[in-house]
Amino acid sequence: MSGTLRRAAAALLRWGRGSGGVGLQGTGVRAAGSGAGGGQAEQLDALVKKDKVVVFLKGTPEQPQCGFSNAVVQILRLHGVRDYAAYNVLDDPDLRQGIKDYSNWPTIPQVYLNGEFVGGCDILLQMHQNGDLVEELKKLGIRSALLDEKQDQDSK
Repeated sequence: MSGTLRRAAAALLRWGRGSGGVGLQGTGVRAAGSGAGGGQAEQLDALVKKDKVVVFLKGTPEQPQCGFSNAVVQILRLHGVRDYAAYNVLDDPDLRQGIKDYSNWPTIPQVYLNGEFVGGCDILLQMHQNGDLVEELKKLGIRSALLDEKQDQDSK
């Protein structure tokens, strides 16, 4: 196992401890429990790079606890993105502050694509509206459901 994989596995084990961990939150959506400790930047680095799409939000995709988190979840659903990691910052104050420090971004939700910080709700909404999100998903090998919808409309 490579050093990076070993660190990611160790980080996930640490994040899964604490309040009993959190199970799957719907089709393809993974979540982590609480339990931040030393080396938090390394843990967060492993989390954001573990999946193609990673979202830190208030609540869960099934029950967002703020309007901005809900908007991010809805945008991802519109594009048919179902396989992503979702981390509820309300479960862990250390995670909530840690991700803000890690990204140098003061608000939640936060979206990462292929390990790169994209932004929050406002940025994701702008990318959705101008078509950039379709292109970024394409780079990840994810075909936006909006392309299929447009094709259906064009063929009528």
